[in-house]
Amino acid sequence: MVPPSASPLRAPRLAVVAGETSGDQLGAALIDSLRARCPGIEVRGVCGPLMRAAGAQPLADAHELAVMGLVEVLAHLPRLLRLRRSLRRAFLDWQPDAFIGIDAPEFNLGLARQLRERGVKTVQYVSPQVWAWRERRVGRIAAACDLVLCLLPFEPPFYARHGARARFVGHPLADQVPLEPDRAAARQALGLAPQAIVVALLPGSRAGEVSRLGPDFIAAAQLLAARLPGLEFIAPMASARVRDLFAASMAAAGLVTAPLHGEPHIRLLDGQARLVLQAADVALVASGTASLEALLCRCPMVVAYRLGAATAFLLRALRMVRLPYFSLPNLLAAEKLVPEFFQEAVSGPALADALAAQLADQPRRAMLAQRFRAIHVGLRCGGAAQAADTVLELIGAGK
Repeated sequence: MVPPSASPLRAPRLAVVAGETSGDQLGAALIDSLRARCPGIEVRGVCGPLMRAAGAQPLADAHELAVMGLVEVLAHLPRLLRLRRSLRRAFLDWQPDAFIGIDAPEFNLGLARQLRERGVKTVQYVSPQVWAWRERRVGRIAAACDLVLCLLPFEPPFYARHGARARFVGHPLADQVPLEPDRAAARQALGLAPQAIVVALLPGSRAGEVSRLGPDFIAAAQLLAARLPGLEFIAPMASARVRDLFAASMAAAGLVTAPLHGEPHIRLLDGQARLVLQAADVALVASGTASLEALLCRCPMVVAYRLGAATAFLLRALRMVRLPYFSLPNLLAAEKLVPEFFQEAVSGPALADALAAQLADQPRRAMLAQRFRAIHVGLRCGGAAQAADTVLELIGAGK
């Protein structure tokens, strides 16, 4: 069965699978841009609340794919394989004009290959980090996808060297965040005094990473509060589930009642990460989209990344990691702009020291603001609009 090309006989149909919060954000921006160009377009698949609000019909929730790590995914493998089989049947019955996998490559590439074999055009939106580790995946990506839409400018040249088709479309977050964030307005919206010293805590959007990083983030806040009394800590939570996990770590650290002298009060918020990053003096963030959002908000940061022990062991033993940095600000700058801590280097004292150093070094903070702005400009090229135009061109429904 070969899906028909998009034609005036019916509205174009797009099957989409987005993984977790960041994928939902990208998917929603893409759907909005697609609808602006093709109002009747139909979208269905795995999505989060933002994509549903943009008009996507959900077949499953994006948080079902929020699993990280080579080893940790094994426990979820039967469920994920069942979901992939179910989606394959549903999509082939529906006959979409294209399938778009948004992030979640371990799930999406296998599905893309199966659909492409049945004549469906396939797109991977957000390149897997093949330039950093497991480079041999490039061949698998080329076999599964007609096109890779890249968010980072150094990615298409890498694919070109391997004979795969890829296009840099810019990062939609760079378009959504103003070039000159309004820090005063953000503080007013959050009820923060103009002179307050604010530390943002973003331990991640996945349950696994919040469980692994949350206790050390809280320990860092406790140590920093003892060293610099009067700090205000705000932790925007990506979902109710991760809020519960982080609150449990706070309780374990004794932070459920009114704080004692020198103890931090950590204010939990539902969402609003961007507003918090615009208001904060410094942020402690899990590696990933949050570090890019902090950069776009001109917020100095400390970045942490911790995988499950077995996955980290395999990465090191098999020498699967090729780059000297893992955080997006450092990768985009091609130098160590911000402190980053991996695996056993992540600890409350180390994170607290790095945060204190960021707060104390005003000249460096000014330099970071300039460098962050330059990177922001380079990523700000109508990412969602370019992605939408490319997808419509691929299915023959372009302007």
